Parts: sequence; structure tokens; C-alpha cells
Amino acid sequence: MKFTFENLKFCHRASLVGCCLLALLVVGCKGIPTDAERHARDDIRAVRAEYRPDGHRPELPALTADAGLSNHLVYAVLNEPSIEAAYYDWAASVERITTARSFPDPRLTFQSDIMDTITSLMPGLMFDLPGPGKRHAAAAVASAESSGKYFQFQSRILQTTFNLKQAYYRLHLLDAKVRVNRDTLALLIELEKVARTQNETGKGTLQDVLRAQIEQARRETEIENLEDSRALLMAQFKASMGLRPENPDPPVPTQFETTSLDLTSQTLLTNAMARNPRLRAMEAEVRQAEATMSVARKARLPDWSVGVEADVKSSPTLYRPQVSVNLPVWRDKLAAQLAEAQAGKKSAQARLSAEEIALAVDYADKSFSYRENSRALSLVSERLLPKARMALEVSRSAYLSGQTDFLNVIDAQRMLLEFELMEVEARVEREIAIAEISLIIVGNSYGQKEKLASR
Repeated sequence: MKFTFENLKFCHRASLVGCCLLALLVVGCKGIPTDAERHARDDIRAVRAEYRPDGHRPELPALTADAGLSNHLVYAVLNEPSIEAAYYDWAASVERITTARSFPDPRLTFQSDIMDTITSLMPGLMFDLPGPGKRHAAAAVASAESSGKYFQFQSRILQTTFNLKQAYYRLHLLDAKVRVNRDTLALLIELEKVARTQNETGKGTLQDVLRAQIEQARRETEIENLEDSRALLMAQFKASMGLRPENPDPPVPTQFETTSLDLTSQTLLTNAMARNPRLRAMEAEVRQAEATMSVARKARLPDWSVGVEADVKSSPTLYRPQVSVNLPVWRDKLAAQLAEAQAGKKSAQARLSAEEIALAVDYADKSFSYRENSRALSLVSERLLPKARMALEVSRSAYLSGQTDFLNVIDAQRMLLEFELMEVEARVEREIAIAEISLIIVGNSYGQKEKLASR
């Protein structure tokens, strides 16, 4: 090919068009975020600053037996893998909002006419333009999904803190039962000595000694069973903190921490209905279904493709605009899409209603459990235990003076053991009921880790 002036102009035009297209591809474009997208990014930015700053887990707090339960709660929130999975599910859903509201990528086209030589050379650029409101509707679906993922993340945090509290209270209940049984065993050993002395002096029988030994054997077996169950509770305690089986057992806080709760307020259930993260997640599902209906309605609107090609071999340059449109003519398909979206909304609304009913029943159940255990604790601590201790001392003194038999002493000892265990169980079950109620009525904001863990 001879290098002529026409070839020079052709190369210049081709290079100019090529440079413009290359600049567009290199520089790229940015869309305009929706209000919901901006709010979602603000939320995840605030959470990330505390939960995963710079994409890494922050330093975990030191765990000691003297530290309060709050240290263990913060450790669990930062370390438990199911919380991390829920967090990244939420983070991914936030990014999907941007994907949903963005325009499709432009398409670079190329066309040429060739006979003996290249007679035309036409690079071009095409843009796909969704129908009016389609991107906004798709972004609304993604935003509602992201909102639901956030509340699932929060629910996972709350469930993990509850699991940790429950295991913590169960371990304290176990330790208290072991302590009570050991105290009872020490008492039985002393009663056996008394029975032996009475038998040696002719005031008692060998049967009294055997009864004391039988009770001792029962208590020793009960202590062994209780200590054997510690492995299961410790496994639950470790799991709630995100620790693997091969990790060493963490220290359990030695101090039994109680929680105050005023159940006399009439607004607690109302607050629970307004703030419970499970309900909020289901409300987000309803919004997502409504947005899906909007997407289905807009499916009847056509999508457009517009672009232009330039024949850089012609002089002057020949431009060829192009426009194409899809035709949504399959009405049965459009009707089915809308009907599917409507059914999805009704299903989401029904699930929300069922969850509200279940939450109200759950709240009533846990509130009753709290009141029942509070009454039991008050009864045992203030009335039954003092009388049981007095009854044991009276029966013991009467046995020493020969005024009663050893069976009365053993019965008094059993009654004292029963009441002591009732007190411990009522105290622990009341705390677990409080933790369950807090799980129902907790707020909906991810505050500082310490504040979150203390809830």
C-alpha cells in the first residue's frame, strides 16, 4: 500500500477514535448512588471501624477468671465465626445495591466492508438503556435485601451473646450444685461419726451408721456425675466464644453476675415488636417483595440500545447512529412474573405475622418463667432455707439426746439439700429467663462492642 495523504488522514481519524474509546475504558465512569445505598454504606462503615477495622479482626481482650463477663462477651462477638459469616453476607449485599442500580457496561463494536481491499472501517460504541425506573426498582430490591442481612447479622450477635450467657450460668449452676453436694457430704460424714458414737454408747444402732454411709455413697456418685457433665458445658462455653476443640479451655468468670430487669413496664412488649431484629429482618423481606413487584410491573417497559459507528476510511468521516429496542410482547410471562412477586409479598407478610404472634407468646412464656423463679427464689431464701437449717439442728440435737431416731436426722438433711439446690436453680433459671427476655426486647443499633456485649 502506498503511503498517501489520504492514508495519513485515515490513520489520524482512526487513532483519534481509538484514543477516545481507550480513554473511556481506562478512566471509567461512576454512577449516582441511591439514598438507601448511601445509608447502607454509612452503616457498614461504622460497623467495620469496630468489628473489622482495615479488614482485620481487632485485638481480642484478655480472658481471666477475675475479669467480668463483659470481656468474654466482647471476645465472643469478635471471634465467633457465624457472626463473621453474617457480617460478610451483609457486606456483600451492600455491594449488590451498586450492581443493581448501575447501567449495563457499554459495548465496543467493530464493522468493516471488505472486497479486494478494505472499503470501510467502522468502530463504534453501544449503550444499553434499561426502561424507565427499572434500575431504581432493582436497587430497591437489593437495598431491602441488604437491610435484612444487617438484621440477620445483629440477630447472630445477640444469639451468640445469649449462648455464652446461658453456658456461663449453667457452669455456675454446676459449680453450685457440686459445692452444695460437697457440703452435704461433709455433713453426712459428721453424722456418721455421731451415729458411730451413739452406737458405741448404746444410744443408737449400727443401722444408723449404715444409713449415713448409704447417703454418703449417693452424694459421692452425684458429685461424680456433676463433675463429669462439666465437659459438655465447657464445650458449649468454648463454642459460643468461637474457640475450636483443640484450643485450651478459657477461664470462666468466678463472680456470678446478675441482671436487673423491670417487667412491670407495659411498654416492653411494644418495644419488642418495634425493635426485635428477627421482626425487622422479616419487615425487610416484605419491603424486598414489594420492590420485586415494582420490578415485575416495569418489565413491560422496553429496554433500549443506542450507539454510533464511525467509518474512519471515508472522507469526510461517515457516522452511523444505531437504535434498537426489545419488545416485551409475551404477556403471559409478564403476568406470571407479577403474580410470582405478589405471592412472594403475601408469603412474607404471613411469615411476619406468624413471627409477631410467636414472639408475643415467647415473651409471655419467658416473663412467666422470670416471675416464677423470682417467687421461688424469694420463698426458698427467705423462708424455707432458714427453717430447714433449724429443723436439721433440732433433729440432730434430739438424736443426740435419744429423743428421735436417725431417720429424722437424714430426712432433715435431705430437705436442707433439696432447698439449697432449689435456691441455686431458681437463681440461675431466673438469670437465663432475663437473658432470653433481653434477646426479645433488645434494641436495633450496633453500638460500641462493650455496649453491645453488655446487653
